[in-house]
Amino acid sequence: MRALRTIVAATLVAAVGIPLTACGSDSAGDGPKAINMLVGANAIYATEQQAWFADVSAKFEKLTGAKVNFETFASPTDELTKIQTSMLSGQGPDIYSLGTTFTPTAYSTGAFVNLTADEWSKIGGRDRFLPSTLGISGPDAEHEVGIPFTSRPFVMAYNKEMLAAAGIDKPADSWDGLLQQAKKLTKPGRYGMAIGYGDTFDPWKFVWAMSVQAGNPLVKDGKAQLTDPATVKAYQTYLGWLATDKVVDPAATGWKNAQALAAFGAGKAAFMPMVSATSRVSLDKSAVAGKYGYALMPTIPPGATTLPTGGVGATSILSGDNLVIAKYSKNKDLALRLVNMLTSAESQEIYYKTFGELPTNAELATKLATDPTLAASVESASKAHGTPFHGGWSQVQLAMVNVVVQSVPNLAAGKVDAKALDALLAKAQSDAQAALDKAK
Repeated sequence: MRALRTIVAATLVAAVGIPLTACGSDSAGDGPKAINMLVGANAIYATEQQAWFADVSAKFEKLTGAKVNFETFASPTDELTKIQTSMLSGQGPDIYSLGTTFTPTAYSTGAFVNLTADEWSKIGGRDRFLPSTLGISGPDAEHEVGIPFTSRPFVMAYNKEMLAAAGIDKPADSWDGLLQQAKKLTKPGRYGMAIGYGDTFDPWKFVWAMSVQAGNPLVKDGKAQLTDPATVKAYQTYLGWLATDKVVDPAATGWKNAQALAAFGAGKAAFMPMVSATSRVSLDKSAVAGKYGYALMPTIPPGATTLPTGGVGATSILSGDNLVIAKYSKNKDLALRLVNMLTSAESQEIYYKTFGELPTNAELATKLATDPTLAASVESASKAHGTPFHGGWSQVQLAMVNVVVQSVPNLAAGKVDAKALDALLAKAQSDAQAALDKAK
């Protein structure tokens, strides 16, 4: 990590020539008139997100006199590029809303505010947040840059009517068992599972889950382990659902998660793994309203009937969004006031009702825990595991997604080519190791 900071600083001086502290967002004249915030574009609730942007800005202007300008990123690659570009130029958003797995990368740059006790107090204190959501704020409690904004534990949606009609009393707890159920539920015009193979955010999470359940953490002692047999098996399983098992609509090679969710909501699939409580907002307005439920995803890896020795029964990555504040910002106090507003119980309840994102605010989370429809999400959150806190992790997950992207032609041809998959994994292993070495 120290090396990366050195590289950044050197690049800054040699190539850009702008000191890190030189620029921030607008603060000219008699005080800042606006503060800038980067967030992920919400492809499922795009209209609602624009309305939320306007509402937040209006409330913040009434509170402080400053508006909030929002900028969005559309993919993990775009997210990483935004971080790197702003870091090198020393200007850009005052606040970033990053996926939790990108927090290690943000921390490793040294370009974001390391929160002190005084700064925590200005946003309501660490006690404002559920302890579990602080699990990936930094490498330890003394070095934290990420402020929990949303919690997004992954679960699996299933069609209760379809399972009951097939005599299935509950979703399987193993990936092999889920495949057998999906085969039983696949009928003309209907598939066992809805999967977004073309999504840029989630494919690697399936492989991560199956790998750690089999005992491979993917990164150990600074070494990537993407060619481990357990991970090869994970890719074969995930890709095989569409290519050879035929339990996923062939059109899913180009689906984002929004399209997979639409297929499930139209009653065209029995299961949709790797969804969060955010799907509830859409599904309650769909053809399966009142007919679906949520369950934990399988925790027994492919090829096994029990959790093997060394395996971790992870239900989900420790998922959600963290807010980080750029050191170059001239508006740090204003940024802390916005974070304080966004993480209040009142603001988080609005966000939950609009997008279905679970709160990180402990007061509101306790209130929602009594909702039976959230039981699976709450249980998944308690059994979730964090990805490696390493500055190179974001590149590792991008390399893992690229294996799926490059496999699409073979998927469309109805095959999982073992030789081609081995070659893609060898390339991913090389790229991942290079990223890990660079970020040391």
